[in-house]
Amino acid sequence: MLDYGLDMSGVERDLALPDLVAEGDELDALVSAQSDWSRPTPAAGWTIAHQIAHLASADANVLIAIRTPDAFDAVLKQAEAAGGQYADLDAAAGAAKPRSALLEQWRASRTEVAAALRDVPLDHGFPWYGSQLTAALMVPLRLMETWAHGQDVFDALGVSHRPTGRLRHVASLGVVGRELSFHAAQLPAPAEPFRVELTGPDGRTWAWGPEDAVQRVQGSALDFCLRVTRRRSRAETDLTAVGEDAQKWLDVARVFL
Repeated sequence: MLDYGLDMSGVERDLALPDLVAEGDELDALVSAQSDWSRPTPAAGWTIAHQIAHLASADANVLIAIRTPDAFDAVLKQAEAAGGQYADLDAAAGAAKPRSALLEQWRASRTEVAAALRDVPLDHGFPWYGSQLTAALMVPLRLMETWAHGQDVFDALGVSHRPTGRLRHVASLGVVGRELSFHAAQLPAPAEPFRVELTGPDGRTWAWGPEDAVQRVQGSALDFCLRVTRRRSRAETDLTAVGEDAQKWLDVARVFL
């Protein structure tokens, strides 16, 4: 069972939703201007079409989980049957569709997801992969995935992905997902508190944890987000760590299983 331990109020969710929409719109503007979606991205075997197909499929599954949670069992069984190949097979099926059809599917699904996450009660739980989520957590999770897969597309096209304040949602998930990182690496979760200080795109500092914590991580918010979404190796970032557990965290950091 995944537990990010992230609490968001209704106000925070309402503030995050426009950021989710904006993240999708930014990626939409990029890919809709590209006629060739067969270009490979950094994800092995995945083209631009695979990336968009994956996002569209995930959005469709979010709608199933919210609207007909009992039917989500079928989604889980399909994923279990495919094992580690589920994401690849699912993306390949979507990527086989005509570009125009896939683009319209993704546009429609992300619009519906934003509306569904806005309207569902904040404390209403629904199933997800290995977890029970609420709209409060799904909003930043969808933003994180849109940003991360969007980064793959930006990289594939050689276009600079300008960081924005929306990264704070991704960084927050990365911070609270520290235990998930150690769990995925089959390591015991550290008991000590951590201090994380990141420099946002506007130069301001984003901070989590007690100021006197021995375990410390610092660097740019962009590099931290690239690291926890596994888009960059630790060596490719400016991140620094003080403390043995903080060092280990940067080595295994992730925000999803």
